[in-house]
Amino acid sequence: MRRRLFAVAAVAAATVAGVVPAVAQVAQPAVVSADPVDWTPHVLDGTVHAIVQVGDTVVVGGTFSAVASDDGFQYQRDYLLAFGATDGVVRRFAPRLDGPVYALAAGPDGTVYAGGAFRTVNGVAQRGMTRLSLASGARVAGFTADVNWGDVRALAASGRWLYAGGTFSSVNRVPRAGLARLDAGSGAVDAGFDAGLTAATAERRVRVEDFALAPGGRRLVIAGAFARAAGQDRVQLALLDVAGPRAVAANWYTDAFRDTCDAAYDTYLRGVDFAPDGSYFVVVTTGNASGPTRLCDTAARFNVAGLGRHNPAWINHTGGNTLLSVAVTGSAVYVGGHQQWLDNPQGNKTAGPGAVSRPGIGAIDPRTGKALPWNPTRSRGVGVRAFLATANGLWVGSDTDRLGNEYHGRIGMFPL
Repeated sequence: MRRRLFAVAAVAAATVAGVVPAVAQVAQPAVVSADPVDWTPHVLDGTVHAIVQVGDTVVVGGTFSAVASDDGFQYQRDYLLAFGATDGVVRRFAPRLDGPVYALAAGPDGTVYAGGAFRTVNGVAQRGMTRLSLASGARVAGFTADVNWGDVRALAASGRWLYAGGTFSSVNRVPRAGLARLDAGSGAVDAGFDAGLTAATAERRVRVEDFALAPGGRRLVIAGAFARAAGQDRVQLALLDVAGPRAVAANWYTDAFRDTCDAAYDTYLRGVDFAPDGSYFVVVTTGNASGPTRLCDTAARFNVAGLGRHNPAWINHTGGNTLLSVAVTGSAVYVGGHQQWLDNPQGNKTAGPGAVSRPGIGAIDPRTGKALPWNPTRSRGVGVRAFLATANGLWVGSDTDRLGNEYHGRIGMFPL
């Protein structure tokens, strides 16, 4: 969801070089503090859906319209907010969008890519995607990507490419079901790259709920409503080789998500993130169902090594509560949603044997799959929609205003 681990130094270097850096994720040496910093601004309404850092600026996207600095001064900020990464000072960046922002990615030369459900940017028609100057809030006019309908829910930039995922069926009038690779400068669709995602039935639409690029940008794991990818059976989860000119289904698959949860879900996968060394990724789910053998309402680690079928290396169950987002830092797997517990395979909206209380946010040991002692708590609401791990700590974005037993309006940061 919306939970990416980009090296800030690499982004700053990209600004000088004029290109987007290869994906370089931050490996944090320890679990972050359970006491959030006191200087972050407060989002006063709506939900934070995406967070990214570009140089010394944090950019936040979502469904909000009003924010306040730590000293109480209020600003109108429709769907986008920028502030200092070390002092929380609200920037003048205030582009005019007419709809929510669900995804962000750092761009070169002091810019940021935004994706969502908007149709216009600063009064100019541009649906679903745009690139903006952080200094002025102006559109980068040369970037002309535009989706046909629906929204953009995931963005990732690496080298010359920008990857976009969501509910669309074409970009720039080029057919692309839920996933496209674009030229990072112009927004032109890469004509040779098509993941060929197809739905389980003709009546259902393809939807990419989330994706994550492996460090170095050579592999992409995608999660969402689809049954085939790049010509292969891949139910809800696919690992693609993207180093070459085409999207190729890796000789890696799992049958773990063939089981259904609640029939209302065309996909119950909600978030995915790679480890900083690229050796594994973690998937989090909803599902409104429980049971020790099912992957509904769980976090699950999948190792990348090996060919063919893969089963989870471990599964952590909430006992019937949704997880929406995940960030993997090497020292911890942070998960957020409206869960009440972790380590709860026998629970059914109850605390089963061995369950540990982790309201709204928690951390899992990457090796054992068991909950770590870290337990800052948060007011649960719908849940955490965005994580961003940096060299300084862990940013958290959600729809509530209690984090670590303190008031933090929808955004907060746990320092290392």
